[in-house]
Amino acid sequence: MTLPATYGQAALRGMRCRCPRCGEGLLFRKWLKPLDRCPACMLDLTPQRADDFPAYIAMIVTGHLMAPVIIMLSKDFAMGVLGMFAIVVPLAVVMMLAMLQPAKGAVIATQWWFGMHGFVKERLPAAEAGPAAKPGEAGQE
Repeated sequence: MTLPATYGQAALRGMRCRCPRCGEGLLFRKWLKPLDRCPACMLDLTPQRADDFPAYIAMIVTGHLMAPVIIMLSKDFAMGVLGMFAIVVPLAVVMMLAMLQPAKGAVIATQWWFGMHGFVKERLPAAEAGPAAKPGEAGQE
């Protein structure tokens, strides 16, 4: 098991739907239902409290990505309301659904990295963290 050296590595593991601690075990047993424990490193995942935050992230990202598409469709193409509706709504729904699981994985990874909601804050020892690690990042506070 290799602990992530940075928060970015932990978040990326979560977005890939992998355990933020080891990066090997799966994070979810169903689409949005996390496992109770990582099958690889046995990290207890029950303290996670993602709640509605992943949905908010997905909505904000979708809205920001869809805005230029909507503007382009309305300005560059002579398209009626039904045509716009037929393109924009399915695209937005697919984007939202595609982002929910990675967003939830990133939220769980964030909670684990910062030791929130009962997770234990774990860091690499300073010698293993590498030259880029600052004293505060390696757990010496």
